[in-house]
Amino acid sequence: MTVRRDFQEPAPSRPDLVVGREEPFGSAREQLARGGSVLLHGPAGIGKSTVLRALAAEYAGTARTVLRCSATESESHLPFLALADLLGLVLDDVAGALPAAQRTALESALTGRESALQRDGLALRLAVLSALRALAADGPVLLVADDLQWLDPASAEILGFAARRLGDTPVRMLCAVRTEGPEYDRHLRTAPPDTLAVRLGPLTRAQTSALLDHRGYTGLPRSTVREIHRTSGGNPLFALELGRALAESPTPPRPGEPLPVPTSLRALVLSRLDMLSDEARRTLLVACVGARPTPALLHAAGRTDADAETAQAARLGLLATDPEGPAVRFAHPLISAALYAEAPAHERRAAHAALSTAASDPIERARHLALASTGTDPEVAARLAEAAALARDRGAPSVAASLGLLAARHTPPDGEPGPDGHRLQAAEDAITAGEVDLARDIAREVLTRAVAPAERVRAWMVVIEAAGQAIGEVDAAFPQALADAGDDPRLLALVHYQLAWRGLVVQGDFAQGREEAAHAAALAARAGDRRTELLALAFQAQAEILMGHPDAPATIQRALREPQDPRVACHHNGAGSARFRWLIMSDRLAEARSTVTALLREVQRRGMAESEVHYLRFLAETELRSGQCGRALALARESLTLARDAGIGEGAGAMQASLAEAAGGDVERALELGREAVGRAEEDGDAVYLSRALAALGHAQLVAGDARAAAGTLRRVRQLEAGAGITDPARGRWQGDLAEALVRIGEPAEAQEVVDVTRTHALRLGRESVLADLDRAEALVRAERGEHEAAIAQLTSVRDRLAKLGHALEEARTVFAMASLPVRRPAASYEEAAQQFRRCRALPWLRRVEAAAANGPAERSAAAPGGLPVACLEGLASMERQVAALVMEGATNREIAGRLFVSVKTVEATLTRVYRKLGIRSRVDLVRLAAGQGRR
Repeated sequence: MTVRRDFQEPAPSRPDLVVGREEPFGSAREQLARGGSVLLHGPAGIGKSTVLRALAAEYAGTARTVLRCSATESESHLPFLALADLLGLVLDDVAGALPAAQRTALESALTGRESALQRDGLALRLAVLSALRALAADGPVLLVADDLQWLDPASAEILGFAARRLGDTPVRMLCAVRTEGPEYDRHLRTAPPDTLAVRLGPLTRAQTSALLDHRGYTGLPRSTVREIHRTSGGNPLFALELGRALAESPTPPRPGEPLPVPTSLRALVLSRLDMLSDEARRTLLVACVGARPTPALLHAAGRTDADAETAQAARLGLLATDPEGPAVRFAHPLISAALYAEAPAHERRAAHAALSTAASDPIERARHLALASTGTDPEVAARLAEAAALARDRGAPSVAASLGLLAARHTPPDGEPGPDGHRLQAAEDAITAGEVDLARDIAREVLTRAVAPAERVRAWMVVIEAAGQAIGEVDAAFPQALADAGDDPRLLALVHYQLAWRGLVVQGDFAQGREEAAHAAALAARAGDRRTELLALAFQAQAEILMGHPDAPATIQRALREPQDPRVACHHNGAGSARFRWLIMSDRLAEARSTVTALLREVQRRGMAESEVHYLRFLAETELRSGQCGRALALARESLTLARDAGIGEGAGAMQASLAEAAGGDVERALELGREAVGRAEEDGDAVYLSRALAALGHAQLVAGDARAAAGTLRRVRQLEAGAGITDPARGRWQGDLAEALVRIGEPAEAQEVVDVTRTHALRLGRESVLADLDRAEALVRAERGEHEAAIAQLTSVRDRLAKLGHALEEARTVFAMASLPVRRPAASYEEAAQQFRRCRALPWLRRVEAAAANGPAERSAAAPGGLPVACLEGLASMERQVAALVMEGATNREIAGRLFVSVKTVEATLTRVYRKLGIRSRVDLVRLAAGQGRR
């Protein structure tokens, strides 16, 4: 018999709908699959009930009986109420299995009837224990308890008594409890001794964005999502309420303004605010509008009793003590937001006016002056424009954009520059800051009314720039921009520079892109626009590098000549970036590293978010070529995280992260990221990154042992790059991988043809490391033909050349190839290869060496470790087969993680996929399945 009592809202239909909680959800479901119990804990609104409902829905089907209760604060004083919820509906089913005294005590507790035995505490405790055992005799029992903190003490004590004595009885408890910190120990007394405590923490900005999208609050600008995340503190309930308020609001907040706080959230904090005096509330209002409020600042703003008033607020839990200094810090950002939302407009202006003179920073003073003023005021607008320029110079383009919009609001229509001039500068600052949604909205607003050609073309450039890699989506902007530019060479240079990108990204035509860039550079030089000329020359150089054009070095030198524009010099599309690409393709790794490190440092100083994303990726690429796989992995992950947060360059970030994971992380993750990168490039119509994304996916497939898939993917890369006119093999370095995959699937003739064609270009361009990769692939072709001595000689040469060039990972791959040759005395051993891969922290390759050493010279990709039967593992990916086989051997998750050089969380996630693919639910089922296969 199964008892189900619905919660207040339906459970998600699939676990993947528990947005942002994949890791804790995976840990909890693994614990339940093992037959253990789980205690979810965290602050109010953090998502405990959502995760609990999803877990309960998933595991209710495996339980014979499901018992549920959900306590409330108002009922927590009623004794045995939770017991009544849990056991009331099954009392008749278990009563017959209980001794008379226990039955009477339980009936008395659950029904509230008077009885001589009602006060017999031991009988009641034993009755609950016996009832659970009786239910478990018919099959597993799942006990689900939400809001454990409101459980009546009598029920909590008795459940704890039973839980400590259940032993191996198949009773699992799934509970959730509200905790503000890590203090959950006392609640564990209600659960079995082996209960896993899982804390749910704040969501990241990317997870908050995904949650809002999932609940239908789509299309929010990233600056708004960022503010929702900041105001909510990563609390999903608070974030959804803020998202709902924005969706219902007829007018969205202006950039820089606080979010509207719905009544549902104000109620959480306003009751405590009501306990403050009016003057104390005004003091806190000044604190909440200040950028870095301190007692000294509050005194300077005229709040003479600030010390006593902030002390009172701290006692009420509104302020938190800052251990690192005297700053006045609110206990939660929502308190500050609710206080500001509740304050009358004249009190807000008064608070800003006080800080417009008290604040020490000129940027903050200008901002407060603007927010204290109403209507247009040329003097205020000028102060704001100066502050925006200062913020720009300090490397805070997001602040500059906000100040620019305030300047536009306070500029008279006939001002010079006009309001739209300030808006366009704000849009360009937003682009620099990575806030492309905001920039696009500003530019489109300007286009609705601007008539001046310069302003219109400038706005069109923002619209095109904001499209990023999806430039094909704004095709209609180009003819309109050309019409607005007329015959002005300066404006035409801007448009033709973007047309160069369009030719490259949309059509994949490097020759056309080069021609447009050269035309743009010439127009800009005629107009005296050095900034656009430098960008166009840098683009021309990039195209020539990838085409293998002989003019590339000369074009780079032209782009590096003085005078330089400081922002272009460090921009990811500037000459510095072109020089980095030339250096790394020419195997000058040390120079490439120092160049990109200096560029990264400069864009971080300037707050150039998109350039930072790119340079982190470039530095990861450099470290990967040098064999520093651990550092490359960390940099690639950081770049991808920043890209996801800002919504820029995600496809390129996924591509580089895939390569880094395949070299130093998790191959399954590398495959996922490779597929993501391909999908994004195809969705955006991005011909430039599609071939690179496919190359990354093909490499991951080769590392995973799927040579046939790798060959198919990399053949597509070859076709795309031939059509685009890309002849420099150092661009993606996929040709050696394609040849190796072809050898492994029995196509040595095609592999040799790939080597021969690529070698011609590599020799012409002097690409030494590519030539070494090709020679390694050719040695595999020779080995396949039985020319083992020639193969050994060629691999020995390759190893020495790669060592001299500093390509440590490729050197280790070459040693591995030497050790794998089917000869009596191989030129290298698996142990040598393993040592080199360990030095590189190339964990996926190290696992391949260990598998090869265990299985002999020829890798047996279908075999599982330990010689276990593998028929039941068909259809699983490489990592999934390894993990499943180790589970069959009896290894724990921690032991598996240690043996495979991955995290425990990766093992748990992999096991979850294994269970789903095999149609089972636990480790026990996996072992049984293997045992059944072995008997066949």
